[in-house]
Amino acid sequence: MKKMILKVLIIATVTMGLAGCGSAGTSKSKDSNKKFTKTYVISTDATYAPFEYEKDGKYIGIDIDLLASIAKLEGFKYELKAMDFKGIIPALQANQIDAAIAGMGITDVRKKVLDMSDGYFESGLSAVGKKGNDKIKSEADFKGKIFAVKKGTLGAKYAEDNKDKLGASVKYFNDTASMMQEVKNGNADVTFEDYPVIAYMISVDPNSNLQIIGNKLTTQNYGFAVKKGSNTELITAFNDGLKKLKANGEYDKIVQKYIKK
Repeated sequence: MKKMILKVLIIATVTMGLAGCGSAGTSKSKDSNKKFTKTYVISTDATYAPFEYEKDGKYIGIDIDLLASIAKLEGFKYELKAMDFKGIIPALQANQIDAAIAGMGITDVRKKVLDMSDGYFESGLSAVGKKGNDKIKSEADFKGKIFAVKKGTLGAKYAEDNKDKLGASVKYFNDTASMMQEVKNGNADVTFEDYPVIAYMISVDPNSNLQIIGNKLTTQNYGFAVKKGSNTELITAFNDGLKKLKANGEYDKIVQKYIKK
């Protein structure tokens, strides 16, 4: 789902090692001719399973594994910095971080202030309702309903863009768990989340009491991001590494590790 530009609100900084990376990424790869002179600070959301989340004191997920594998292939070093999603774009603009990989959708609005990589995962926004509520079966049933959304996300943008024509009201929350709970409690009718995230959430928690409503509302790709005009060598390395991962089969292994087909 994720996420439009809001004021800077950095809530957590965590630098930690990744499997095979050490505390600051990787050493130079044999098949990379690139020379990197710095250790990049790369942000992630860390509360967005299956793309990035914490388990047993370590961050894991599709984004985390992709970044580690690409860094190893391309020979750059990095430190991972966890922060609230809505603070990521302002932090990039303020040069507080060098890059971000956080399930961030590639949009025209974001590309005005960011340079974004090739898409590394095709996602899409889904509506989510309370399990067993058969009165809301599709977007056509959203009229007059209460939306629960996470601030700064594409779900929030969808709600804001459509609330007037639908006669809907919007409740805002700072985190995914709170907006989901509002629907579970019956205090909101619909929330919005990226399809792979909600599908994963429901699959690992049969007692989630949530269900996906209808078809995906939108389709989008996730991208790796840097401040516009900055760290272009890092975007190039990410794109090159992504191509290599797809060619050697490692990309599919990483995705299927977290999303079962």
